[in-house]
Amino acid sequence: MISITSKICIVGDFAVGKTSVTERFVNNHFSEKYLTTVGVKIDTREIECPDRGITHKLVIWDVAGSDRFDSAQLAYLRGASGYIYVADGTRANTLRSLVYLKEQLAELYDDPPAIALVNKSDLHTDWEANEEHIDVLRTQIGNVFKTSAKTGDGVEHAIDSLADRILDKIQQQS
Repeated sequence: MISITSKICIVGDFAVGKTSVTERFVNNHFSEKYLTTVGVKIDTREIECPDRGITHKLVIWDVAGSDRFDSAQLAYLRGASGYIYVADGTRANTLRSLVYLKEQLAELYDDPPAIALVNKSDLHTDWEANEEHIDVLRTQIGNVFKTSAKTGDGVEHAIDSLADRILDKIQQQS
């Protein structure tokens, strides 16, 4: 099997669940404790893609939450193969923040494959996000998934779809 490594950056506003999404995907675990990420936290997970003959190692850079990037955060994002934009469905302003973050990145870097996660679907009765907000994300970012880091709903599928899109892009370039 061929081994490919991809850097994926997970970004979004404060307390949207970026670290929890990463922890759910990498270790299939969720913690109720809120820990603020300072700088960047890096985790890895390998995905076997037997139909492609590839082992895909995802190096996930969990960047500290912000509604705009500072110079240090922008340095972390350089060279990413893909982005995961995360918003909190119970806070509509975090969806708007993703649009701004996407625009900020597009000015500086290539436009690698990306997905948007509208997280905390387990709290759907408390959601402020509506279909209009989600349609804006689809227009700006592309694929949008409703996820819950707490229950795990949608997390694996969403990140696997990003990994597939990254592999498709790599294969198109070779």
